[in-house]
Amino acid sequence: MSEFKSSMLREFDMFDLGKMRFFLGIEVLQKSDGIYICQRKYALEVLRRFGMMESNSVDSSIVPGFKISSDENGDSVYETYYKQLVGSLMYLTVTRPNMMFVTC
Repeated sequence: MSEFKSSMLREFDMFDLGKMRFFLGIEVLQKSDGIYICQRKYALEVLRRFGMMESNSVDSSIVPGFKISSDENGDSVYETYYKQLVGSLMYLTVTRPNMMFVTC
C-alpha cells in the first residue's frame, strides 16, 4: 500500500490527508472491524434547513393502510421548497434504505 501511495504522490500533484472522514456528505468511519458510513451530520442539516428540529420521531415512517388523498381546500405549497425537501430525503436514502418507500 505504501509503495502504491508513493508512486501516486510522485506521479500526481496530491497530498496524503490521512483516513477519509467525509465523502459527499457521507461520514466514513474506519474501524478495525470494518468501514461504516452514516449521514448523521447531513440529516441534522436537513432537519435544521426545513425547520423540523422539534419534530417527533416515529418507529415506522408510514402508517399501514393509510390512503393519501388530495385536499382541495388545503394550503398551497411552494413547489421549489417541496422539491428541495424530497431531494434531500432521497439523498438520505443512500445510508437509510428503510426510508426509500415512504420518500418515493
